[in-house]
Amino acid sequence: MFYLSSNLFFPPVSQANYDGILAIGGDLSAERLLLAYKSGIFPWFEEGEPIIWWSPDPRMVLFLDELVVSKSMRNILNRKIFTVTFNQNFRDVISNCQNIERDGQNGTWITNEMIEAYCKLHEQGIATSVEVWQDDELVGGLYGIDLGHIFCGESMFSKVSNASKVAFITLVTYLKASNYRLLDCQVYNPHLESLGCREIEREAFIKIVKNQ
Repeated sequence: MFYLSSNLFFPPVSQANYDGILAIGGDLSAERLLLAYKSGIFPWFEEGEPIIWWSPDPRMVLFLDELVVSKSMRNILNRKIFTVTFNQNFRDVISNCQNIERDGQNGTWITNEMIEAYCKLHEQGIATSVEVWQDDELVGGLYGIDLGHIFCGESMFSKVSNASKVAFITLVTYLKASNYRLLDCQVYNPHLESLGCREIEREAFIKIVKNQ
């Protein structure tokens, strides 16, 4: 386990342990966060814990051509019952991701410190939000880090059925049209798998991150 100092540095991701933990400590400065994402690393920890940096193997990703949109979701999109925007209310999106109740989870990993750190990244044009509105109310959305050729998804929320899926599908449509290579989803979950995401080896993921 590598313990970070104030120096702006991460060890090679190959040094991560079996669970994907690479390092502990450091800070959530914009410079360190950007270096982390460009290196295939992300922070994930709970309130009261030190900052924990991860680079899991395998890595959950979506190759944009593999997006799965069900017939029922196509119907919802065609009915245009939601309005989708980008970067109109980043702070509210990440705050909702922090506060939304999730099955099987107690509390949240999105600390107040993380909210402020990612809002700073948003001000720099690095962090992006997708908002889903219904009758002028924010009912869903997601946020993540935009590396220009890869979008690193962080979290999403939904207050009404299918709102987060609408955000996800709209984002993927935009990324594909803009010639991005993939959407990083970090770790496996069955909901993401249902949308076409799959696991790949970390080494393959790092090569894409480094645009090789």
